[in-house]
Amino acid sequence: MSDRSTLPPARLRPEAELARDALSTPLLARAARLARWAGPETRVDAGGGLVEEQLSAAAGELGLTGDDAAAHASEAWRIAVDTGLVEITDEETGTVAVGDDLALLTGGSPQDVLGVWLTALETVLADASVPDLDDLVDAMAEGGTVDLSSLDWDPEAEAEFLDGVLGNLYLLTVGEDGAGDASVPLPALAASVIVPGDMGEPTNDVLEQVSDAMMRLDDQFRMLEPVGLVAYRPVDEALMADADEEPAAPVDEADVARYGMVRLTPLGLYGLRTRLLEAGFDVPAVGDLADKGADALLDGTAPFPPAAAHAETELWLAGRGALDAARELLAAARGSDTGAPLRRLRCQQALSLVGAEAEPALREVLDDPELGGLARVWLTEHGARDVPVPPQEMVFWLTIDTVAAQLAAEGNSEELRALVEGLAQQHSGFFDTAWRVEHPATPDVLEAMGRLHPDKKVAKEARKAAFKARSQHGG
Repeated sequence: MSDRSTLPPARLRPEAELARDALSTPLLARAARLARWAGPETRVDAGGGLVEEQLSAAAGELGLTGDDAAAHASEAWRIAVDTGLVEITDEETGTVAVGDDLALLTGGSPQDVLGVWLTALETVLADASVPDLDDLVDAMAEGGTVDLSSLDWDPEAEAEFLDGVLGNLYLLTVGEDGAGDASVPLPALAASVIVPGDMGEPTNDVLEQVSDAMMRLDDQFRMLEPVGLVAYRPVDEALMADADEEPAAPVDEADVARYGMVRLTPLGLYGLRTRLLEAGFDVPAVGDLADKGADALLDGTAPFPPAAAHAETELWLAGRGALDAARELLAAARGSDTGAPLRRLRCQQALSLVGAEAEPALREVLDDPELGGLARVWLTEHGARDVPVPPQEMVFWLTIDTVAAQLAAEGNSEELRALVEGLAQQHSGFFDTAWRVEHPATPDVLEAMGRLHPDKKVAKEARKAAFKARSQHGG
């Protein structure tokens, strides 16, 4: 994930909106409420937690009832202390006062609010990596001895496991070609960190590990939902009713959902991206390129999914006049390096978002061997008059350039296969001319056409043309 080209950009909501989301998360809202409730009579124990006789009052202040009320109140109090909403003024007497950071939640900037929320998130993530100690607490209460080694708990490995799962959830979210708001089945997410990528059919041992991981994640996501990191539909309790019986494999979407569904919230996306940045990863966000030159835009969006590239380009264009933007884009699209065809494709896509006032820029490059073809396409699509007919060499050059760009963008996709079939069908004798095209990618494009075309005879023609082109290009 450290290589920018492998990671699509995150499409973040505005910070003001994220800050509002943070303030409305159950955990931070409760922590803030307890910070305002705390007064001179409030006392904490040696660990900074509320003394036991005050927990019920805190739970009442939060409107919490039931068996877990005290535990939820205790958690909210610890978040208040950890985030600086409450300060312990005297450790000996256990007295507290309102912390300086409480004012940030009402009078601070969106960044201030998000800073408080990020601190709360770190506390919850640390808690989520700790195993359930209820059995140990019960044993101690009964005067029994506790063997900590029996826990089989490696704090570092547990934190790494959760980080790995959240990293995969981040990738699935930013990789969505759209809003990235689809829920992920818990079994698929657990398998993504357990099952080796090169494993065909998982072994029983691996499936058991996935099942164990699901149960751990079920507990962890239940803890992470109140802080606003994820939206989580827990595993159906009925599936875990009989621990000795293996649950049946899910048969449809409704059944899959019973095994747990998780989605990263917009606030969660912001939080995980911030953590990845702090860990040294290069994690782009839509808008990063808005103040950069056209060369940075075309190179930077080259590996992006179409929707992300479109969003980034719109932001880039918003700060520029159409004519100047078109000239800058066209200048940046030139070149004979391996990345040039995809740059020109991104340029063409960017120009499709520019209005008719850009026409003079397109007319200026009509005679340019690299840009004349795409200029004619743009002018024709925008209903311009007197668009000169392209010479045959330009048509073939543009064809090779377009296929090279699609190869770079998508690899051997179905769309590319259809394009290859269409080209061979439209132009009789296509390969007789195509191998002579003076384009650096000609041999590779013809080779790909030979690989992709379903008709064996046509594929053979393409391979022969590729051989000729390679001989002509000296390779």
